[in-house]
Formats: sequence, C-alpha cells, structure tokens
Amino acid sequence: MTSLFKAALILSGAVNGVQAWGSLGHATVAYVAQHYVSSSTAAWAQGVLNDTSSSYLANIASWADSYRATSAGKWSSSFHFIDAEDNPPSSCNVDYDRDCGSSGCSISAIANYTQRAGDGRLSSANVAEALKFLVHLLGDVTQPLHDEAYKVGGNEINVTFNGYSDNLHSDWDTYMPEQLIGGYALSDAQGWANTLIGEITSGGYKSEAASWIKGDTISDPVAAATRWATDANAFVCSVVMPDGEAALQTGDLYPTYYNSAIGTIELQVAKGGYRLGNWLNMLYTSKVAKRGLEGEEDSASHFDLLGRDFLPKPRPLSRAKLARMAMEGSCCGTEEHRH
Repeated sequence: MTSLFKAALILSGAVNGVQAWGSLGHATVAYVAQHYVSSSTAAWAQGVLNDTSSSYLANIASWADSYRATSAGKWSSSFHFIDAEDNPPSSCNVDYDRDCGSSGCSISAIANYTQRAGDGRLSSANVAEALKFLVHLLGDVTQPLHDEAYKVGGNEINVTFNGYSDNLHSDWDTYMPEQLIGGYALSDAQGWANTLIGEITSGGYKSEAASWIKGDTISDPVAAATRWATDANAFVCSVVMPDGEAALQTGDLYPTYYNSAIGTIELQVAKGGYRLGNWLNMLYTSKVAKRGLEGEEDSASHFDLLGRDFLPKPRPLSRAKLARMAMEGSCCGTEEHRH
C-alpha cells in the first residue's frame, strides 16, 4: 500500500508538473551555488532578479520547468536534456554534434544563456530570463537521465519504487531525492544544501571538488557543458542501469536500488551547485564587471542572440529524436506521473 507521505509526494509532483531533479533538487543546487558566489556576483544576481532575499536563486530554480509547461514556453522543452545516442549499459558517451537536436539541447542552451546573461545589449527582462535558465539548466545537466536517449531518458522504463508504479526518470528526478530528505519545501532544500556544503568544504567531497570545475571557462561554454553532460552520462552505465533495463523491472527499487543510487544523486546535486556558483562568478567577472569598466560596447556583439551559432550541423532524424518528437519535444511526460 502506498504510504500517505508517498501519496503526498506523488500529488505534489502531479500538481507541479513534476520537475527535473524535482523542485527539491533544483532549489538545493541553487542554495549550494549561493554559498560559493562572491559578494559582487550575488549583488549582481539579486539586482537582475529583483530579489534580495536569502533564497534569491532558489526562488527561481524551477522557473524553467514551469515556463516550459506553458503554451508560451513550450518551445524551450528541448533545452532540458541532451539525448546521448549511446548504448547503455555497455557504452555511455556524449557526442555534441551527434546528440544535440536541431531545436537545441541543454548544452547549446547553457552556451546561449551564458552569452545572453552577460550581454549589455539585452533588456533587464532578457537578462533575468537568461539567468533563470542558467540556474535551472546547470542542475538539469548533472542528472544522468537528462543526458541519455535510451527509452526517452528512462521515461519509458516502467518500474516500481516503494510500492508505487512509475518510471525510472521520475524516480531519479523526484522520488528518490524526496525519499532521502523527507520533503520538498525550500527549508528542506536549504537543509540538504547545508549538508552538501559541509561535504564540499571539509568532508568527503573536499578532495574532488576542484576537479568538478577544472577546465571550465566562459569563453567555451559548449566544451564546459559537454564535459558536465559526459560526466553525468557515465553514471547511466555504472549506477543508473548497470545491469540493463530488465534488471530494474524484477522487483521494487526500494530499498536495494535506492541505496545503490542515492549517493550518486547527492554527489550530482553537489556538483551542480558548486559548478553553478563558479560559473556565475566567471560570468560576472568576465562579462558583467568587465563591461562596466569598458563601457556598454559588448566584445561579443557579433554573436547571434538566438543562439543558432552554437547548434551543430543538422542531421537526419534518428530513432531517438523521433521518439522525443513523439513526446512533443518535452524532456519529461506528465501523464501517469511521467515527468
């Protein structure tokens, strides 16, 4: 029998569109990032978002999911994922030219909105939109199934978790994180973030945190985002489905599978927050502050503000792309709690 708590989580997911990493995960990524941004970066972001509260990034961390669920924002659905057309569990890899579709993907969107957030030609509303997308997408790209084409990112792998029939994608996005934390409010995210910050600062993540951002540079956002996607995608073979799809459908994923996966979920949320904080610091230093010193003329004024410069050359539609089109481009279905 489904517990009352589990039922509450399911209901909250259905009402909110059940967001990638869940609202809990995205807010946690944002709170971790807030800890690592400089005071100058924080002041800039608060000004852009018109929010001086202690949750200025967390408050908008799931905006991109809410936006894509509207008729006006449906066009942005493809920005939440990149469909790696690899062969898990025997082979996991991301190839930007192969995997990013003609309508864009998480990597091209991160590159474009990085450019837009630091571009002096845009209105304050456009810059705010760009920052909202960045806060969200740097969380999305750390979720392994947002970097995987197999069965539409796991949306079509039907499983049982803690007595409830759903799909693998939804369990990674929402139900396993919420099982760990016990809720999904901002206060729950803040508490989880504080734990992860402790691990980064002086705990088990301290020795590896520098490697999470090694080589990242604002001047080549496609390379940086591809590296993040590749890092997350590797877990599809090693953690998400190491024994293939069938092994996930032989029983309840709780508690054995959950126990094997939850450490990776925590690691990836920590990475997302740490990378986001570093990325925003570099964006502010390299673009915003520099522009303020040099005047309003933007050094990247030749860039296409629609982001088309970042897209790979068009390719014939693969089976994976056709399957995604069948979901109308969405990263995550909402019917039957698919998200």
